[in-house]
Parts: sequence; C-alpha cells; structure tokens
Amino acid sequence: MRGYSIEVAEAIWKGDQSRLGVRLGKACVNRRISVAKVAETLGVTRQTIYNWFVGAYDPAESHRGAVEKFLASLD
Repeated sequence: MRGYSIEVAEAIWKGDQSRLGVRLGKACVNRRISVAKVAETLGVTRQTIYNWFVGAYDPAESHRGAVEKFLASLD
C-alpha cells in the first residue's frame, strides 16, 4: 500500500472489480506502482488515474486499449 492513502486503498478494495479502472488500481497497489508512473505511462493526469482507481468513472474508449495493455504487461 506504500504511496497510497488508506482512503484510496480502501476505495479500490471495495470498488466494483468488474470496472477496468478499479482492476487497474488493485493491480497497481499490489505491485506498488505509483499513480504518477501510471499517469505518465498512460498519458493522463494523476487525478484521472485516482478517479479510475476508485471507480468514479471508467477510462474513455480512447484509453481503454492502453489500460488493458498496461494491465496485461503486469502479468
């Protein structure tokens, strides 16, 4: 959980795991990948990543492929 607030980590764990952004958040917390690194890699803001992680909204269609590719690279 290093680098993530307790509130964000709890929101990720309680989030709907069927949502792509929440799955991304869980994978990043488990692997201690920073929000800044994910944002840089995917070309979006850190706030966007936090919103995806907690399920506030899903990645736009234009970002879904990159998010799925990033997740696949973590396996």
